[in-house]
Amino acid sequence: MKSLAIVFRHAPFGNTSGREGLDLAMLSASFEQQVSLIFTDEAVLHLLAGQTPEQAGAKDYLSALKALPLYDIETVLVCAESLAILGINASELSIDAQVVTADLITQTLQTVDEVLVF
Repeated sequence: MKSLAIVFRHAPFGNTSGREGLDLAMLSASFEQQVSLIFTDEAVLHLLAGQTPEQAGAKDYLSALKALPLYDIETVLVCAESLAILGINASELSIDAQVVTADLITQTLQTVDEVLVF
């Protein structure tokens, strides 16, 4: 089984990279690839609970994050330093995710077959 890590680095609104990355993750998982999601930098904002993308003129793709377990996407890592910089507490996240150090993210990236950055 091929393993894939998708790294999200950009804020959820203003571009389509987040939606495209999430679509790719679900598509890859449906073809039985082992998918890991990694949220760093401003991308941790994707995971905040209570967002209403429609008010920003965007489609609500963020609610699809709650479907990750249905696709057997179990590894969701969030950079602890990024959360701290943005003043976000792990309890504010909308899904279950592991808050980890940059070192653990690096280790994860070294163990997968392919890494894609969005």
